[in-house]
Amino acid sequence: MNIKIYLKQRIRFLFRKKNIACLILVCCAAGLTPANESFPQYKAVELRQLIKQAEKLTRRGDFPEAEKILRGILDNNPKNSSAKLALGNNLLKQKRIIEAYTLSLEVAQTEPKNSYAFAVLGTALLNAGRFSDAKLSLINAINLDNGEALAWASLGLLDFYENKIAQGLENLRTAVYLEPNEPDFVYSLAQVAARDEHYKESADAYRTFLRISPRTDLDRRERIKGLIDFLEFLGNRERLYLPDGEKRTKVSFKLKNDRPVIEVRLNKSDAPLNFVLDTGAGISVLSEDTAKKLNIKPVASGGSARGVGGNGKFDIVYGFLKSLYIGDVKIKNVPIYIRKFHSANEAVDGYIGLSLISKFLTTIDYGNNTFELVNKNTTEKRPVDDNNLSFPLRLTSSGFLSGEVQLEGIETPLNFIVDTGASVSVISEAVAQMDEVRHFVKDEKMRIIGAAGVTESAPSFLLPRVTFGNHSRQSIKAVALNLDVINETSGFEQAGILGGNFLKNYRLTFDFENSKVIFVPIN
Repeated sequence: MNIKIYLKQRIRFLFRKKNIACLILVCCAAGLTPANESFPQYKAVELRQLIKQAEKLTRRGDFPEAEKILRGILDNNPKNSSAKLALGNNLLKQKRIIEAYTLSLEVAQTEPKNSYAFAVLGTALLNAGRFSDAKLSLINAINLDNGEALAWASLGLLDFYENKIAQGLENLRTAVYLEPNEPDFVYSLAQVAARDEHYKESADAYRTFLRISPRTDLDRRERIKGLIDFLEFLGNRERLYLPDGEKRTKVSFKLKNDRPVIEVRLNKSDAPLNFVLDTGAGISVLSEDTAKKLNIKPVASGGSARGVGGNGKFDIVYGFLKSLYIGDVKIKNVPIYIRKFHSANEAVDGYIGLSLISKFLTTIDYGNNTFELVNKNTTEKRPVDDNNLSFPLRLTSSGFLSGEVQLEGIETPLNFIVDTGASVSVISEAVAQMDEVRHFVKDEKMRIIGAAGVTESAPSFLLPRVTFGNHSRQSIKAVALNLDVINETSGFEQAGILGGNFLKNYRLTFDFENSKVIFVPIN
């Protein structure tokens, strides 16, 4: 298809609902005057060549050298908007969001017709978790230039984070269509295609990424090679997470260390196994020991995943369950991780991840200790949805569930992972060092067991008030941990984790079809 026709069709679809927001932003910026730089012709050519060189270095992953060139340009030409935006994009890849935001905002304010300025600005806002502001800026970038690939890519990720997976995939396809040699766009396309169960497309995109990306991160490349093997395995299977048996089931669970533990059965075995419901896991997990007992073999492996505890990494080993039973519901074709569990004291065989429960309307009732699954295709009545209790459901790139949380003393909402598999809530080390928080530190040190190992002597805090939506709890214990390993792959900044010591006060309903989670307080 001709690229202009293709983009016109995409932009017409996109702006049906978002025209007004774009016009507001354009009108607000319309009164500003573009900067008027004037350089001798030979110097302008030289500057363009240097900026182009820096952009190539950035794409190849040589961020420090590219940054050095761009800062040298700006030292002598502080108003050069092209250098500012190239540096902003470079800093985004280094996770230095604040300076990237500042640079792109300066250009957007002085050059309201500069689509790339709004694309970089919107991407910085997205990485910071400011979704509404990011969407406004990205839509404006596309409205100014519907061939702005960075804006399409970031908008695709934003849609994905808001659980609009098919729409996000289409936007990322557009970005890759426009910039086929940008590794970040191809990588994001591969992630979202896998989430939308387009396994062959995902595997092909990962192969392209390996071909065009820098060869510096060897562990990441090994991880992707193993993932390609797994995607090819899945691509040869019928549809995953296929519901079977009854349309709904409700089972009791035991609350152990503020984590719901549910009995499940695997494959043809009648032996009940203890699985923790873990909304902090993208896919389900089986312990090495249980896999050996049930003779469940790995189907692919390679590289390491990021996780909390120990050195922050654990080896990736993929498995596959033909069937998993919860009460009267059977789920066929379930992908899993197989890994070592670091706690010998808890008799836990595995974890039920988000990908499995996303196929159902799922309710976890901490008041009655019940867990309910309802097939999304059933005609039965949904739970009453009081809008005062319903909050947007967001997914990170790595498959975590995230929501906005307010901590007493901090004006700006923070993104926290909603994790039923965590016993205690967590704040990042960066949040713990803030003036508004650090005086809540307690003398008690805690031992934290995570997917990647054990963290000893972690500092603990007693937070006076934690608010999620319009629900507040007082005196919530939290432990401070380094969340860099999570933020490396989450896509937008996570400041903490809402664990079981907060969540156990509610009945939670996860409605993935409508991209929301419903909180109902319990007595």
